[in-house]
Amino acid sequence: MRDCLNHRVGFDRVLMTVAATFLTVSASSALAQDLPRSSAAELAIEAAIPRPEPANVPPPTAADIKLDTTATVQDSTKDVARDSAKVNVAPTADKVETKPSDVATTPAPEAPKSETAKTESAKADTATATPAAPAAPAAEPVKAASNVPTADQPVADKLKDIIGAKTSRHFDRKNERAAIEKFYGARDFAPVWTQGGNLTAAAKGVIARLKDAASDGLNPADYPVPDFAATTPDALADAELKLTASMFDYARHAQSGRMHWSQASGDILYPEHPVDPGEVLAKVTTAADASAALESYNPPHKLYKELKAKLAELRGQGSGPVIEIADGPALKYTPAGKKQAEIVVEDPRVPQLRAKLGLAENASDTRYDAAVAEAVRKFQSGAELKATGILDDKTVKALNTPKRDKQIDVVLVNMERWRWLPRDLGAPALGDAYVILNIPDFTLKVMQRGQQVWTTRVVTGKPGKHATPLLTETMKYITVNPTWNVPPSIVYNEYLPALQQDPTVLQRMGLRLEQNRDGSVHISQPPGEANALGRVRFNFPNKFLVYQHDTPDKHLFAKEERAFSHGCMRVQNPDQYASVLLNIVMPNEKYTPERIRSMYGKSEIDLKFPTPIPVNITYQTAFVDEAGKLQFRKDVYGRDAVMINVLKNNRGKDLEAVVAHSQPSYSRPATTLPSGVAVANNGGGFGSSGPNFFERLFGAPTPAAPPAPVGRRPQQQQRVFTR
Repeated sequence: MRDCLNHRVGFDRVLMTVAATFLTVSASSALAQDLPRSSAAELAIEAAIPRPEPANVPPPTAADIKLDTTATVQDSTKDVARDSAKVNVAPTADKVETKPSDVATTPAPEAPKSETAKTESAKADTATATPAAPAAPAAEPVKAASNVPTADQPVADKLKDIIGAKTSRHFDRKNERAAIEKFYGARDFAPVWTQGGNLTAAAKGVIARLKDAASDGLNPADYPVPDFAATTPDALADAELKLTASMFDYARHAQSGRMHWSQASGDILYPEHPVDPGEVLAKVTTAADASAALESYNPPHKLYKELKAKLAELRGQGSGPVIEIADGPALKYTPAGKKQAEIVVEDPRVPQLRAKLGLAENASDTRYDAAVAEAVRKFQSGAELKATGILDDKTVKALNTPKRDKQIDVVLVNMERWRWLPRDLGAPALGDAYVILNIPDFTLKVMQRGQQVWTTRVVTGKPGKHATPLLTETMKYITVNPTWNVPPSIVYNEYLPALQQDPTVLQRMGLRLEQNRDGSVHISQPPGEANALGRVRFNFPNKFLVYQHDTPDKHLFAKEERAFSHGCMRVQNPDQYASVLLNIVMPNEKYTPERIRSMYGKSEIDLKFPTPIPVNITYQTAFVDEAGKLQFRKDVYGRDAVMINVLKNNRGKDLEAVVAHSQPSYSRPATTLPSGVAVANNGGGFGSSGPNFFERLFGAPTPAAPPAPVGRRPQQQQRVFTR
């Protein structure tokens, strides 16, 4: 009986435990479904209702459930959810006697490893008997959003691989590689020349410009256009980078030239203006017209653009028909003389000749007059024929040379030389004023606001070692009544040998000889009418030690070819030149030629410029004159021939490398003077630490060698040029 009573009490406890369990599970299920919480009685009734069980699975018994009776229906929502998750299912195979104290204080034993399968089965049964909220799927790693269209992603992946490689077959310049990495990295390596395998508008513009590079005086073969017809990601990525590389080459050549100026001669020094690859990418790819954006790297100068137009005409691409001069008798014009009248012949070929030579006035006139003869003479001079002004067979042949190949080459090298010059020739603060001197034309012009202000004839250096250098510098002041400090090259190569023959020659020439303590010799000529520099010197300090100046030898300006100096440039009308420049830099001072001449005397007067004026010394054997006529001049220094040979017979990046040239020598070797030579200070002159020629000439420290151009080897300096 007692056993039955105990059994009854135990069974009642089990029923209470089961009821509490169902209350807890039901409350959790209601919360999981976000339903309103029912009363405890309702939950108990609901829990007592039998639920369908899976087939062939016996219903759970009390031994199947291990309870945590610390959880109650009155717990907070958080506690109910937590405790519901703590319900553990014990293995059904082992019967564990449960005491009240065990239920309250003893945690459920861990299932043996050998019973893992049974435990999982029991868990599944419990889940079926009491549905719970579905578990959330495991969160996948968050992937960064890509701006690359799906169709371009394979190409972008290939570009990323190629650009990320340590070596590249497309770009061997560091600045280009850096620009590529930055540009494509910023766009997730999406291609810029194709979209979905089709060429973009920017790509079509770049390709059109590269294929038309010949019109810019460049060689299209230097800028290959890849084939975008292939559709594989590898091929498209390769074509993408090849087109970018060709674009870089074009922009660099268009702006700085195919060959570095040092390749042509050692007496050239222009400022570097390399392109920035990153800027090229940004500018061209965002432009409304990519072709125009890429073309803009060519020189902006009016004379360059005029040469480009004439190049098209020479190649037969001009708007007018090609004019052929027929064979016929020689035509000669004879001016009137003291004993004979003017002789003017007529010929039906003359109108075609006028058109060929650009003579618009009297276009239909058949007379071979003075104007036609002068135009023929100038053509002969430019074509390196004997300048007679007679239309003979050789001249007709030169006029009719198919496409005038030689003239095309001359135009091309002149376009190349324009690329060496600064993009801004003038000083913005002075209305873009500048001086430009063209050596083969022997003329100097002062320009301001795009217009010619003044021009004059000049005498330039003799061909060979006395050639006038090509450079860009700034004129800082004018010296009235200059002292001529004879350059070392003239002192040691000309005057000292002359002293050996005649110890009085310098004295008779009005030259002053000083022998310094270190034995070196300095020769100078004081200011005066007979001074070799005349009355005015125009100073733009430069490493070649050349300048512009007046001269007592005025008769030389009457000659057509005026290459007679030791390198400096003699100006025909220096008083007018000085007044023009001074009125640009100091307009309120009202300088006139008369005011300049009033300063002539025996003491040097320096007129300093508040703002320096750029001076550009150029070599234009082909240019378009103010009448729109293409002019050719004799290649007095042989620069055209050298450049044509280099551009035609050499290819590759070697043309861009700097060629080292010898340093100018400022040394003053000790000299033994012959007896009878008049020495001004008898040994009391400067010592070895005294001023050198540059300091005597320009009154400033010797200029340091210019910094090495960006990405190029340092260049050694050239010899000294002089008067």
